[in-house]
Amino acid sequence: MSRQLHLNVNILNAGVFGGSWRFPGTDATASYTIAHYTSIAKKAEQAKLDAVFLADGPALDPSIAHRTGNNLEPSTVLARIAAQTERIGLIATLSSSYNDPVEVARRLGDLDHVSGGRFGWNVVTTAGSVAARNFGRASEPEHAQRYRRAAEFATHVVASWAARTDLVSPQGRPVVVQAGGSRDGRRLAAQVGEVIFSADQDLAHARAFRAEIRAGAAEFGRRPEEVVILPGISTVVGSTEAEARARRALLDDLLPDAYARARLAGQLGFSLDGLSDDEPIPAELLVEPDAAGGSQTFFRIVKTIIDTENPTLGQLLKKLSGGAGHRIVVGTPEQIADDIETWFRAGAADGFNVMPDVLPSGFDDFADHVVPELQRRGLFRTEYDGRTLREHLGLPLPSAHLEVTAS
Repeated sequence: MSRQLHLNVNILNAGVFGGSWRFPGTDATASYTIAHYTSIAKKAEQAKLDAVFLADGPALDPSIAHRTGNNLEPSTVLARIAAQTERIGLIATLSSSYNDPVEVARRLGDLDHVSGGRFGWNVVTTAGSVAARNFGRASEPEHAQRYRRAAEFATHVVASWAARTDLVSPQGRPVVVQAGGSRDGRRLAAQVGEVIFSADQDLAHARAFRAEIRAGAAEFGRRPEEVVILPGISTVVGSTEAEARARRALLDDLLPDAYARARLAGQLGFSLDGLSDDEPIPAELLVEPDAAGGSQTFFRIVKTIIDTENPTLGQLLKKLSGGAGHRIVVGTPEQIADDIETWFRAGAADGFNVMPDVLPSGFDDFADHVVPELQRRGLFRTEYDGRTLREHLGLPLPSAHLEVTAS
């Protein structure tokens, strides 16, 4: 059988664009209801996607003043989705910085068992002072310290799953997903990640990233082909290219400026107060990605855009559209399928974590028009071959233990 594409849908509140909740015909408060998530998951299962993916952060984000946020705890939502679906995988983001490994192991291990082997755990470290203050800390842990804890945390959780003698999942244990493109993040990905949720704007860089992670996995005694790389991709679909571009332009117009500025300031690590939309980001304020706090992945992406394109602040805000920096593809279903196929065949991705512009309408467009085009090209399944998330991803049953060395 030829290599097959993998697709998840990231149910990111009202959509990945900062102004998605303001898009005509969109219920701005839908992401506060469980029906929002279950209906999208059912649609994703009908389209034969590998999984639904839920992001999370253990804090009330101040940007709630300007847009809807991630409003419900992921494992709670996915438990409800599991009860209303049969095949689709269920990936929950749970922080290694502000959780207890014993509790996480039990919660996700039980959910994996009762869902018939459909769960995955997205291991993340949590950056930012907002979350730190939420847990009574004056500042966030240092970057390398966060990743040392994540390595130890993952080891403990997987060991707990391996020690189970009852309530064992048909897939052995939940799939370990990891997101992080910094030096520390890449090391953790090579050690523990079975699925890597990455962020990249450039095909050549994405191809090199995939090769690096797979080579790193081999160095840790793992089989490189058993690591699935899924970059995030934001999609804006139109029946014509002009229609898609008009939709993107409207989303740019709907983007709350205060939200976009605050998000970019958080990514860069310095205030944008006093900086005009008509002037570029001062180069002297930018450090190298490995020296940045917060999310080094998205700092690197934004810095690369600044270094190569020298945009004004206004141009940069529109390019990012209030999203985190994931690649945005605008066009007809055929054009978006072309882009996906190009990255897939070039070895830059094993598939994608799809982040629709607006939910649910943007995902309806993707599921109804882009997925059938990918199926016509023989790139994506028309029926599920298995019942577990591992089977969807082409991953074998895992070894009993996970050996991790903290850097």
